[in-house]
Amino acid sequence: MLKQNLQQKLLQKLSPQQIQFIKLLQVPTVALDTRIKEELEENPALEDLSLANLNEPVEQYPDKDPDDSNYENEESSGDDMDEFNIDDYLQDDNLNDYGSKYDQNGDDEEDRKEIPIAVQSTFYESLQQQLDLVPLSDKDFHIGQQIIGSIDEDGYLRRPITSLIDDLAFSQNVFAEEPEVEEMLKLIQSFEPAGIGARDLKECLLIQLRKKDINNPLIVKAIRIVENYLDEFTRKHYDKLEKVLNVSPEELKEIVNEILKLNPKPGDSNEVSTKHLQIIPDFHISNNSGTLVLTLNAQNAPELRVSRSYQEMFEHYDKASQKDKKLKEAVQFVKQKLDSAKWFIDAIKQRQQTLLKTMNAIMHYQYDYFLTGDERNLRPMILKDIADKIGMDISTVSRVANSKYVQTEFGTFLLKSFFSEAIQTESGEEVSNKEVKKILEECIGNEDKRHPLADEKLAEILKEKGYNIARRTVAKYREAMNIPVARLRKEL
Repeated sequence: MLKQNLQQKLLQKLSPQQIQFIKLLQVPTVALDTRIKEELEENPALEDLSLANLNEPVEQYPDKDPDDSNYENEESSGDDMDEFNIDDYLQDDNLNDYGSKYDQNGDDEEDRKEIPIAVQSTFYESLQQQLDLVPLSDKDFHIGQQIIGSIDEDGYLRRPITSLIDDLAFSQNVFAEEPEVEEMLKLIQSFEPAGIGARDLKECLLIQLRKKDINNPLIVKAIRIVENYLDEFTRKHYDKLEKVLNVSPEELKEIVNEILKLNPKPGDSNEVSTKHLQIIPDFHISNNSGTLVLTLNAQNAPELRVSRSYQEMFEHYDKASQKDKKLKEAVQFVKQKLDSAKWFIDAIKQRQQTLLKTMNAIMHYQYDYFLTGDERNLRPMILKDIADKIGMDISTVSRVANSKYVQTEFGTFLLKSFFSEAIQTESGEEVSNKEVKKILEECIGNEDKRHPLADEKLAEILKEKGYNIARRTVAKYREAMNIPVARLRKEL
């Protein structure tokens, strides 16, 4: 049985300009230049003043008569082209109105230079170079290459030997037996960095220990711990280890230190990591005798304009005495490119204004913090607080906070790090949970590592300081700061 229902829905539809602005807002400074270059390549009606030759003579159109003012065509009077407003696309030569004002207080040329990332070989290349130096048969060489290619970024071989044998047969037409692959794996495990090619943590640590002086009693006992009591070691059950090894606490401490010197992730030791990419701050806050000064990174204020030649081309086509189908299509194409260029420039300008507006509100909300750098001065602040101050949507503030950095006199920080929930003290005062985390960090940092503080004890300390925090909340904050439980913080 069919039923008809009348429903009323409220839908919000974003315009192409709004979508473009939202996308640009999320782009960090380090990627903005690339995004602008892409737009310049796609739209010939857009120009970058820093690249354009402004002294180039204006192109003249031989078929255009500037003295002829009789351009009107009665047939096209009702055309869409009558709606075009040329003035919307014409701009003064001094188009630095929104670009230069940021340059005055922005970064100078020296600051704009990107720091080069050091080029170094990956551990894969290093392993391959070591393999090349070993005299091997073609078959063993292919097996070695397959093993090296199967090692993950941490330096471990986590694929089963049988899978490597299948890969060799299908991809290289090399038929190998399990003992042959095992033998080549042992060879690669002898390469540097020590521990490479291990199949688990125990094997990784044992490979490194066995490369040390095995006549040293400490190394022998360290090998015994890793071989037989690795679980007890990781859980820091030192009392049990002292009994099974029949050693004193002082001797166990020396053995444990030998194990702690080992590298659990040997692949990281010679790897260029994408995590080390340079961060270019979007803002800079300086302290001028107690007054904070906010500036926007100059790279966020490119000098863009609509192309003069496209403006003139549009005028020429629009004033043509006869407009056939092809000419109308040409006018429509040029108008589309001009519109696109104008929208992009407006979106860039709106991006700059939104960034400054948001950061300015954050700076004034956290003024004491930016003056001192002391996290205890951070006020509780949520996205809605800033959104209400600047009269924008919470999602807009979120996009800025999640992708933008500010450089201060005491470090460079993601804006998101300044937001925190409020916690009420016994006196009724609201403080940031970052203040509580800072106190927790100090308590744990100053604790006796032989008797680390349990979460219950930490909650008691906080209560004594006026912060009525439950034990489970302490545990949540501790985990958020990547601090292990008390038992795992214990040292000999």
